[in-house]
Parts: sequence; structure tokens; C-alpha cells
Amino acid sequence: MMDAATTTVAEAPGRVCPLRYRYGAEAIASAETRVAQTLYVVGGLYGNLPALEAVEQLAGAEREPVRLCFNGDFNWFNIDDTQFEAINRRVLRHDAILGNVEAEFGADADDAGCGCAYPEHVDAGVVERSNRIHATLKATARRHPQLAEAIARLPMYARFQIGDCRIAVVHGDADSLAGWRFDVEALDDCGAATWLAGVFARAQVDVFASTHTCLPAMRAFPRPDRPVGWIVNNGACGMPNFNAELSGLCTRIALTPSPHPVVHEVRRGDVWLGVLPIRFDVRRWQAEFLAQWPEDSAAWTSYWHRISRGPDFTPDRMLPKAG
Repeated sequence: MMDAATTTVAEAPGRVCPLRYRYGAEAIASAETRVAQTLYVVGGLYGNLPALEAVEQLAGAEREPVRLCFNGDFNWFNIDDTQFEAINRRVLRHDAILGNVEAEFGADADDAGCGCAYPEHVDAGVVERSNRIHATLKATARRHPQLAEAIARLPMYARFQIGDCRIAVVHGDADSLAGWRFDVEALDDCGAATWLAGVFARAQVDVFASTHTCLPAMRAFPRPDRPVGWIVNNGACGMPNFNAELSGLCTRIALTPSPHPVVHEVRRGDVWLGVLPIRFDVRRWQAEFLAQWPEDSAAWTSYWHRISRGPDFTPDRMLPKAG
């Protein structure tokens, strides 16, 4: 039995994972299948309009038609009404699913806070500031009821078919919108091997494309009856992912190799799985961020170091482990 202090931490806003977020991998198996030749999975845009424009430019330069699927948290820093409207109108032209940020727009209570379900190792100050950021963003969303209603209708996951590859697009992990089991550290935990091996069969897919944890990972997992399954977590499209590198990342899954530079790309059967750097206009984005979140604000305190310098994370930690 947990003591009172532990229970309080686990149930604090920003750490709790609401029951309504939990769908189970089996639900993905019965989802409508959308067919594509080239799919960009855009996770963690975080209200970065220059990053969105950069993704659209890359997609427009492909030879074959590209489907864009925004897998949640396309909102975050965009508390300005004009920025909120610009991001959401453009995202909603494409395939999209909910992230915890969007899922909490319509929540009557604030018991889940930002809905991130942060694990215990995340500092309490980060959690508290995230709740404040979300409360401000939620107030903006309420000033745009038509967009908020359209967002509320989005699903929690999507299913695609590209060649011989079945793909689940999720925000968190195979079972929950805010799950952390596709975090880079969790994927390398040998204790999770049984669960990881099972989710491909339960969802009846070959690839999971996720985001949520804000740091990227590509990992392959053996299966007894089919070729290896892959989990590709793009980290964040709208924020830097590597130390001293200020571009975002986007997952690309296609029948052809990428015509653009990639951080890493592998072939699995008919398809190519890759992670693309999203090189947006950094100066413009930083100016737009500071106009909405000036120095010493909640978002500036939590994110300015990452936005201006990148996180303490290197590309080798994203890449598949040798052997």
C-alpha cells in the first residue's frame, strides 16, 4: 500500500492519467484503415507555426502525394488568438489525433492538469508550470468554440496501411493517450520486453509512430511470427531534440526512400522508415515564442533553454541499439 504522500504525488494534476485516455492496443486493431504511399507523422508541433510551414514545404517537394497526420500536442505555446487559429485551421485540414493537450480542452474539471501524466522523475516545478501553461492555453481555446469542437471530435489513434506495412499512429503508447512506455528509456528497459512484444500482436500492426515523451527514439523488436516490429517516436516537431541543434523532427513512412536529409532511415519490407529534421526559421519562432511567453513566464522558465540551445540529448541515443 502506498503512503499518503506517494498517493498525493501520483494523483496530482499533471501526473494522473485519466481513465478516459486508456483505449488498449486491441482497439487499434479494429480502427478504420487509411491507405497512403507517403505518410508524415507530425508529433509535438507545440504551436510552432514556422515548423508547420517547414513540414508543409518538405511534403510539397515529394514526388508522390503525402498524407500528414498530426499525432497530438499540435497546440501548447500558441496562446495568442491569431496563432491559435492559424495552427488549428491548418492542422485540421489533414489527418489528426488528440494529444493530452487537446484532450484537456474540453475537460470541465482541472484534476488532470495538462494531462501529461508525468512520471515521478520529472521535477514538480516542471509539472506545476505545465499545468499553468495549459490553463492559459485552455482559456484561449474557449474563445474559439468552433475550433475547440472540431478538435474534440478527433480520435485518440489512427491506423494506416502503406505497402505491406500496417501502422498505428498514437500520441503516447499502445494502450494510452498519455502513456510513457514509448519513451526512449522505457524502450530500453529489459523488463518491458514482454509487454513490447505483445502490443504489436494486440494492435495487429508492424509499426507504432508516437510522440508525447518529447525525446526521439527508433527501436526494432523481434516477433515470433512476422518480421521485426518498429517503434518510431519523433520526439518533437516544434522544439529542438538534440544538444546544440535547433531543428524539430518528423517521422516519414513511405514506399520510397526520403528525398530529403534524414537523421536515420531503415527499410522494412516494402517501406522506408525515417526521421526527418525539420529546419524551421529559428529567429522567427523564438520571436513568436517570446511575444507570447516573455522572460520569467511559466513556459519561458521551463522551455527557453531547450528552445535556444537544445536538450541534453544526442542523436546516438535515438538510434537503434547495435546487435
